[in-house]
Amino acid sequence: MAVTSARRHSEKLGMPPGSLIFVGEQRRDRVAITLADFGSGHLEQAAVDLPEACLEYRRRPSITWVDVSGLHEPDKVERLGKCFDIHPLIMEDILNTTQRPKIELFENMVFAVLKAFWLDEARQVIAVEHVSLILGERFVLSFQEGGKDVFAPVRERLQNPRGRIRTMGEDYLFYTLMDTIVDHCFGVLEEMGERIEELEEALLESLDQEVLSEIHRLKRETLFLRKSLWPLREVVGRMDRGESRLFQEATRPYIRDLYDHTLQVVDTLENYREMSSALLEVYLTSVSNRTNEVMKVLTVIATLFIPITFLAGVYGMNFDYMPELKWRWGYPAVWVVMIAMGAGMLGYFKSRKWL
Repeated sequence: MAVTSARRHSEKLGMPPGSLIFVGEQRRDRVAITLADFGSGHLEQAAVDLPEACLEYRRRPSITWVDVSGLHEPDKVERLGKCFDIHPLIMEDILNTTQRPKIELFENMVFAVLKAFWLDEARQVIAVEHVSLILGERFVLSFQEGGKDVFAPVRERLQNPRGRIRTMGEDYLFYTLMDTIVDHCFGVLEEMGERIEELEEALLESLDQEVLSEIHRLKRETLFLRKSLWPLREVVGRMDRGESRLFQEATRPYIRDLYDHTLQVVDTLENYREMSSALLEVYLTSVSNRTNEVMKVLTVIATLFIPITFLAGVYGMNFDYMPELKWRWGYPAVWVVMIAMGAGMLGYFKSRKWL
């Protein structure tokens, strides 16, 4: 897989609205377009080299799903958009991988921008995929960055001739694609929950810098997920409110179920965000308590030696007229006094429960 430097949004400065410039990171060598034309009695799948080849399928009465993997060739994306009469502003949002999740409802079309998440086991990080979906009459378009085939489970379900995807309309396919993205979020949150449990156990054993780094990393990931998942609730909510005629009554119960799943994802993420903040507070409190314990020990030691140091200073002044210096038992007597003072202070500290 080829990976190039990311193209930034600043490259579009001064260009008119609707200019098709890819903003993001190239994740594959070439753009791949796959097509699935299906109905209750047939299924045709093919890889398409030219976007114009999709025009033939659009004229059919069956349902057509076109999936584009890779967004770094704006020309192909633009040509596909013209085949399905997609507005240039929509195409601009498809090519901008920094676009926040949203949904736009038109008379004969629904456009949604989403973020799909999964765990990259090779790098042990949470990876994100910019996904755009377009619902029209008898067709659905999906656009992915190409880092991972997010909709692979949907392709497998499409093979079942008795499955709901084959027997229901294009709006159910649109719902299924969104539901797959939400299901990916559950997998990421499960992994995040396990990491929180591991960090809680690690805090009880040690307070090294590695634990602190992992807590900060967890907080950054929860904030990043929150930024992308909170708008998802509004996206599904507008679908549930029935603001588009493209969603049939038979699909609305599934959309309501998807809305419940979205709320569950958001609530779980909020809980994990609070738990990550609590982990940081526990870490800082534990470090502070450990520092206080060390300072308490040092303070006790210093306090014990203050009177002893005073006696040593007095008898170290070397004046001529100090009768104790010439007393036979002077040296042992000073030691007895010093030891008695130290023992007495230790006993006093323990009686006050300072030790």
